[in-house]
Amino acid sequence: MGYTVTDMTKDDIITLPHPSLRTKSQRVGVISDEILQIVEGMKTATLDWEASREHEVGVALAAVQVDKLYRIVVVRNNCEDKNDHEFTVLINPEITKSEGKLVEDFEGCLSVKDIYGKVPRHEKVRVKALDVKGKPFRITAEGFLARVFQHEIDHTNGIVFIDRIKDSPEAFFRLDKDGKLEELNYAEDVQANSLLW
Repeated sequence: MGYTVTDMTKDDIITLPHPSLRTKSQRVGVISDEILQIVEGMKTATLDWEASREHEVGVALAAVQVDKLYRIVVVRNNCEDKNDHEFTVLINPEITKSEGKLVEDFEGCLSVKDIYGKVPRHEKVRVKALDVKGKPFRITAEGFLARVFQHEIDHTNGIVFIDRIKDSPEAFFRLDKDGKLEELNYAEDVQANSLLW
């Protein structure tokens, strides 16, 4: 039996400087078997990545991160419980309204290896999308979940979180072996690393 996209693992997750990560994804016109397979593959790849990381949780993934240029996002239902493997699927997600002030907080990304950043995001967003059966739905999210949606919908538009902070040298961090964030030397560790850009 051959490989299918539902067999995706952490090794299928692309990282910078892969050009697809800076490419806009296309809208899904028909929710075909291929699209449903990609959705399942995204879930397995996220969970496999998480299983390989001692201090991190696989919170969400956009299809572009497995090099499928469709506007699809999967978001973990419970980011606090690593044993909960259920996801919400958003097809053609759009932010219809951003509210509240911009708040800086830490973000990481499965496609930006070992780099974290303090990224400004709106406190609250309203999102519309389709579910896997093509039914429209809307979500209002605040706090961390609002940040997750903004991060993932950026991916569908070819934007990676470091693009939001590349002019802020003090905003870059790395996760150390104990799971703590340490500030990076911008000139030596970030700016000189052209792989990020």
